[in-house]
Amino acid sequence: MRRPFLAVAGWLVTAVLLTLVGVAAIRLVGESITGTPGGVRSQEEVERALAAPEPSAASATPGAPPPTASARSGVQRVFATTGGSAVAECGPDGVRLVSWAPAQDYRVGEADRGPDDDVEVSFVGPSGEHELKLRCVGGEPVAETDD
Repeated sequence: MRRPFLAVAGWLVTAVLLTLVGVAAIRLVGESITGTPGGVRSQEEVERALAAPEPSAASATPGAPPPTASARSGVQRVFATTGGSAVAECGPDGVRLVSWAPAQDYRVGEADRGPDDDVEVSFVGPSGEHELKLRCVGGEPVAETDD
């Protein structure tokens, strides 16, 4: 009678101890597992963050200087394919990909961000490869059509 009681008591002590170790580990790691990084934001903070200019893909590249206002025309256009979408703009050095994002179940195959006479990004997924080729016409980015 004593042996089953000790086995149950040992099991309960082990379960409680492991639970406490798990909770302590989660607290040690912090909110990266259990919460929103940076905490919950108020409506005003969200509106302020959305109103702030978004950094471009070029400025996110380590070691690359951010584009200056004089190097940007300010005219940005969004282009989309089945495989994804891209934002491009024209400047004095040609067309430049500002950002791009694959659609669900697609990945970026290759991306030539420019600036150059033309730029391209390809998206690879279940229905094959979809490519966006862009260039500047009259100071605005346009998609090149395949001939």
